[in-house]
Amino acid sequence: MTDIDDIIENFEFLDDWEDRYRYVIELGRELPEFPEAERTDANKVQGCVSQVWLVSKIDKDADGVTRLSYLGDSDAHIVRGLVAILLALVSGKTVKEIKDLDIDATFDRMGLREHLTPQRSNGLNSMVNRIRRDADAALAAA
Repeated sequence: MTDIDDIIENFEFLDDWEDRYRYVIELGRELPEFPEAERTDANKVQGCVSQVWLVSKIDKDADGVTRLSYLGDSDAHIVRGLVAILLALVSGKTVKEIKDLDIDATFDRMGLREHLTPQRSNGLNSMVNRIRRDADAALAAA
């Protein structure tokens, strides 16, 4: 999966929004294959017009620090690309890093929020809220 800093740099390099949308779709194609068995109601993100699934995995590193890693997928190309960007931003991070991360600011910096339809923006908010709930649950379980 592409690193978030590379994504932001590549995004800033592209001037035209058509090219940026193509890049977002390309990022979605790079997502690892999502296991069919994980396409469950429990993993489905509520509040998205498209179907979106997120699966979190809690790991402790050698120092005992809790980290979250994610798999994600969507049935819509642009949304799948948004999932890829979001996972590049949060997957593998510590719970504290995720809780401290201003996800909205990253998407604003890329200019994505202002170029999303209201439905896609609501779906993105639902994904972000799901990730924040996952981080809260992992913190409570630690």
